[in-house]
Amino acid sequence: MPSAMKIAIVDDEKDMRQSISQWLALSGYDTEAFPSAEEALKVLGPDYPGIVVTDIKMPGMDGMQFLKKLMGSDSSLPVIMITGHGDVPMAVEAMRMGAYDFLEKPFNPDRMSELAKKATNARRMTLDSRALRRELSDGGQLMKKLIGASPVMERLKEDILDLGQADGHVLIEGETGTGKTLVAHALHAVGSRAGRKFVLVSCSAYEEEALAKRLFGPVQPEDSQLPAVEEARGGTLVLEDVETLSDTLQARLLTFINDEGTPPETRIVAISNMQEQDRTSEDALRADLFYRLASLRITVPPLRQRGEDILTLFTRFGEQFADDYGCEAPQVSAQEAAQLLQAPWPGNVRQLFNVAERAVLQARRGSGTIASLLMSDHQDMQPVMTTEGKPLKEYVEAFERMLIDNTMRRHKGSIAAVMDELCLPRRTLNEKMAKYALQRSDYLD
Repeated sequence: MPSAMKIAIVDDEKDMRQSISQWLALSGYDTEAFPSAEEALKVLGPDYPGIVVTDIKMPGMDGMQFLKKLMGSDSSLPVIMITGHGDVPMAVEAMRMGAYDFLEKPFNPDRMSELAKKATNARRMTLDSRALRRELSDGGQLMKKLIGASPVMERLKEDILDLGQADGHVLIEGETGTGKTLVAHALHAVGSRAGRKFVLVSCSAYEEEALAKRLFGPVQPEDSQLPAVEEARGGTLVLEDVETLSDTLQARLLTFINDEGTPPETRIVAISNMQEQDRTSEDALRADLFYRLASLRITVPPLRQRGEDILTLFTRFGEQFADDYGCEAPQVSAQEAAQLLQAPWPGNVRQLFNVAERAVLQARRGSGTIASLLMSDHQDMQPVMTTEGKPLKEYVEAFERMLIDNTMRRHKGSIAAVMDELCLPRRTLNEKMAKYALQRSDYLD
């Protein structure tokens, strides 16, 4: 059954509108019918969440004029034209103007459903792509994705906001799975280049010859993609795993940077994993390139240094997966919260994300514990809860904050419901929410 994208049906003949609407509704679509193009235009905006089916021959504004208006507003909107037997040349002209396809009367209803399915799938992909582009260019939304209120995360957010406004190249360092690429997106989104190109190249994903071509060209006649340095011109070029560049490519990159001048037209954000403890980005890159790339520098903290952020992230991921799988998120006990906080997390946020999904799946089956998942991931982790390295007070406070946060989310900000479930008087709950920087407004629908 197709998901309920809208289909706007525009036809001056009432019987035709009704028959098309009924057939498509039976096929699972949400339809809305209009007797004229003028009426439909009052509703159809640039991000209309669906497609349009319209007759060509209509009084007032005809289908061709209507199509021209729609294409001027949103050239990606799929429009299916309905044409009479003698209007096929007009339908071909409509296709040239941007129509998705056309149906000749009398048409096969199954053909209508088939076209509607293809057109709505295309529309969904377009709207998803637009939403992603907006999200990746929205600094505020991206900063919200950097979840956590630990001191190291607050410092990271401040660094992003400060360095985002600068012109120099940036080196982002950190362990695998810490979110370095997200930081690169945020740097671009909060800076002066936000509306320009953001091009990401994974240096470790190519053989040397292919990487040289992807970065610097030359472009062959059959190529549909510009070299990355040209594609990103004026914007941001992100190089993941920059430490894997060969000496030859490091030299070419340095030449490109030197030719750009100061301030550079294209900002380079280099990302390095720093996975080997005895080797750094400075060791892996030639000195002159390193100092050009590291004129500004950000280190993304490992998860084990982020304290109670671990519980916040686990809760958010658990809620996402519970929603995806149609079940309840697992409840975290005090002992499991302490073990989440103590785990070494070599895979960082990416590993925590995977553990959260497995916790939801096993909770759906009604078996297993979060502790057992941690034990399987960390063979050297002791099943007995300890507080080595941290005072007990920190674990208690982290668990208390998580418990209040989870309960507020579950009750959508209802103070009375939270007070009742946690057996807390109003004043105590207010004091604890203030202590943990929890705002009721964050939980309201």
